[in-house]
Amino acid sequence: MSAEGVDLKKRRFLTAATSVVGAVGAGYVIYPFLASWAPSEKAKAAGAPVEADISALEPGQLMRVKWRGKPVWIVNRTEKNIADLPSLDPKLVDPTSEVPQQPEYCKNPTRSIKPRYLVAIGICTHLGCSPTYRPDVAPADLGPEWVGGFFCPCHGSRFDLAARVFKGVPAPTNLVIPPHQYLSDNVLLIGEDGGAS
Repeated sequence: MSAEGVDLKKRRFLTAATSVVGAVGAGYVIYPFLASWAPSEKAKAAGAPVEADISALEPGQLMRVKWRGKPVWIVNRTEKNIADLPSLDPKLVDPTSEVPQQPEYCKNPTRSIKPRYLVAIGICTHLGCSPTYRPDVAPADLGPEWVGGFFCPCHGSRFDLAARVFKGVPAPTNLVIPPHQYLSDNVLLIGEDGGAS
């Protein structure tokens, strides 16, 4: 067969266009297959673990993720926040976490695997409201002794930055600490108990 009269530019264009269309078509076939590997929304709601990338979480900041339909707070505590925790013990209902509301590896003064990070379920133990994060020190509405923590606007319960409840408020117990583990320095897995690793 003779190559005379063949437009090579047109042939290259048609070959490239066919390749692009084929690649897009393959993507449409492969995507549903790969997406089927991910847990369904129903499975996530039922308790599938949730990953949280904490690499951009600055000291003093709070990050929220959802696990089992509940808000989970991750707070990057400052050195001052951590240093203030022991001074609050006399004002707390359960400063040493005797009520089992946390994994055993979080039964310590900071209620955490790594002192720097608090991981807690953001639901008040009184009637299920969601407290607000109040990192400000000595605000007018919370008083001069407030060194940061969580305040429940529904009925006035207060929690420190280890999610421990203050005395004299409606909430009877500390906030719950979910099972969790660190997959790396920057990735947290919430909902799967990995011990203190």
